[in-house]
Amino acid sequence: TYKPALFIMHRIRYAMAPAAVTALDGIVEIDESLVGGKSKVKYSKEGSRIDKGTRDNKTCVLAMVQRDGNVRTQILPNRTAPVLMPTIMKHVKPSAHIMTDEWIGYHNLQAMYASHEKVNHSAKEYARGDVTTNTVEGFFAIVKRGLYGTFHSVSKKHLDRYMSEFEFRYNHRKMDDGARTVAAIQAADGRRLTYREQVVRTK
Repeated sequence: TYKPALFIMHRIRYAMAPAAVTALDGIVEIDESLVGGKSKVKYSKEGSRIDKGTRDNKTCVLAMVQRDGNVRTQILPNRTAPVLMPTIMKHVKPSAHIMTDEWIGYHNLQAMYASHEKVNHSAKEYARGDVTTNTVEGFFAIVKRGLYGTFHSVSKKHLDRYMSEFEFRYNHRKMDDGARTVAAIQAADGRRLTYREQVVRTK
């Protein structure tokens, strides 16, 4: 039935979450996105859109991708600088070269890292030579296609486990299916999500 199947899938996703991670280095692209839920859009009687709607039911996810390397994701309460900075510093080495968009929350990165380059999306700039955030945006495209096209509805309570799955799949993308399955089984060794923990979390 649905409930046991969902519980089994959450146990697999729980195992996919990295137990220990190595900080990213080299060229690291960083971006954040609001995922999950649906924006409530208001329309006039004539059918024209009059309000972009609220995003209160969406959740902020930060993604940091090392080019030709791994991705790290983090669920955040918001995307302000006081929240973004400690998270980035935790997952990215100071020697890294950072690539972001022009969001004001990233402005202090220049003083913390080897370099910080920005692309100005508001001016329709998406690449300037080697300066781009296309890799991390590509990762978010995979995430959103999965969340909206496959899972359809994902609650805030369980979004971190779904992100663990997407992170695991991306970081093991160069493996074949057999090797990736073995890696998931090995990651589950000594880690267990009980049904009680699952039920408590859903209340």
